[in-house]
Amino acid sequence: MYFAHKKLIFILLLFIPKVVFATCLGINCTCTISASTFNLGSYAPLSGSATSNTGTVSVTCTALLASLDVSYVISLNAGSSGTFTARTMQFSSYNLNYNIYTTAAHTTIWGDGTAGTGTISDTYSLSSNSTTRNYTTYGLIPASQNVTPGAYSDAITATVTF
Repeated sequence: MYFAHKKLIFILLLFIPKVVFATCLGINCTCTISASTFNLGSYAPLSGSATSNTGTVSVTCTALLASLDVSYVISLNAGSSGTFTARTMQFSSYNLNYNIYTTAAHTTIWGDGTAGTGTISDTYSLSSNSTTRNYTTYGLIPASQNVTPGAYSDAITATVTF
């Protein structure tokens, strides 16, 4: 008799916000980036299906005067794997491949603009003294990875450059 064991892998990505060269024009004009923990959910290797989920990176710009132009680029680093082509989450000495994309179609890897990756750019005029823009992160774990069950995680640095 054959018994199929369902493996469940719990996934957690930690975003570390970082502001680089944070300047914008205007009196006391500042911008900050924030991101919440991005949970890709449970991964079932024997299901034959990829696992996906979304998260959010937010940029808030403030100034004493409205109607200022703001322009920036949001990039993500490669995480613990050191490469964008196959980011990996780790549990003990085990790895699970995943990636983060700029669109729901999972066609462009969200990175730093090198090695074929894309970034998110935005330009707008502050309509009030403070404006927050939210950008969706699209995470995907490819199907059929035979990995050991556990709590896999990675840390990604999100950077906003003005």
